[in-house]
Amino acid sequence: METNCKKKPIYSSTSKIYSGNSELNSIMSAVVFFFTILLFSGSTFAVDGVKWHPGHYFQLMAAAKTHHKYMMDGVYRDMANTPAIQGIQVRYYWGDLESSKGVYNFASIDKHLAEMAKRKKRLVILIQTKSIGKSETYVPSYLRSAEYDGGVFAYSGYGGNTFKGENIKLWNPLVRDRFIQLFRALGERYNTHAYFEGIGMSETTPGDPLQPITSAQSSGYFQNLNQVLIGAKKAFPNTLVMQSVNYPRSIIAPLVDTLKKIGGGLSHPDTYLEEMGLLMPGTKYTAPGVYTYYPKLAGIIPLAPTVMHTNYRNTKSNGTGYEPTISQLNDFLKKDLKVNYIFWTRDPKYDSKILEFLNWDEQKNTVAGGLSTNCPSTYTSCITE
Repeated sequence: METNCKKKPIYSSTSKIYSGNSELNSIMSAVVFFFTILLFSGSTFAVDGVKWHPGHYFQLMAAAKTHHKYMMDGVYRDMANTPAIQGIQVRYYWGDLESSKGVYNFASIDKHLAEMAKRKKRLVILIQTKSIGKSETYVPSYLRSAEYDGGVFAYSGYGGNTFKGENIKLWNPLVRDRFIQLFRALGERYNTHAYFEGIGMSETTPGDPLQPITSAQSSGYFQNLNQVLIGAKKAFPNTLVMQSVNYPRSIIAPLVDTLKKIGGGLSHPDTYLEEMGLLMPGTKYTAPGVYTYYPKLAGIIPLAPTVMHTNYRNTKSNGTGYEPTISQLNDFLKKDLKVNYIFWTRDPKYDSKILEFLNWDEQKNTVAGGLSTNCPSTYTSCITE
């Protein structure tokens, strides 16, 4: 497949900062710090271009990322036997990465990144700020203090009144700023690592607050989401930064404008082949669904959707559709949405089908597993080495 990516070297030696060589650590840490200061003062970052390794990736299930046997005997084995798999996507809660205010624990990321680098595969992480069910650790404990107005709100499914989980009060500027700081800390450590491919945020739908919020808070939530994306891209100028988008449809157009301005990527959390809310073409009375944006954005920004467990089981979220094949899911994303990356969620019931499909010649013997490799026009250039 043709590509207009420009090959440029990247400072893969950044990983040596954590190698245990104290002299090298001091020198490289100073270099990273210096360039970080330049970055946040508005100067051009030292490395030009953005890492660009499109294709098929595994998304790991829940706690699988911490299970050594699962990774060694499952994920790594399957990657070795399936050339089309470019790497993995791992999900983290904010609280997994910041144990207390300004104290970060990136050991899990370091471990996955080292394993990917050994295999010349890529790591993408997704930061979740929305819990399913009750979790005391999904955000740092300090965020729940009065200083941050409790930090989180309880939500239900839309139209319901039963507790479903919690989400962050992103309309609060103090919460927003702490979230941006997390991306800064991550960017200092991983932006120029050759095998750290991307970072993203979980779905845009905030959930229906159990306690009513004001219209100013609702609009502030999405305004601040845009600010976080801008901050994340400043922290990761040489790395894919993406936002997972589904609902509400009214916020998608301005959010896409932000992605185009900063060179961010568009993702979505679910691939339902017959979900009208996602497929809706839009009218003068209603905004279009997120799927309709993809073909128009092909070649402009990175397109990187996810296939979740439920998407293997049914083409509609309410279960009234049919069970699609892996090929049908791939064709929809590849041919209709024209995507660059696909994150396939590992699911015990469907793993063998996914692996079989990815080992067909069409995926096995083509660049990026047959997905589009054209360098996005919003990137200065693409780093493909």
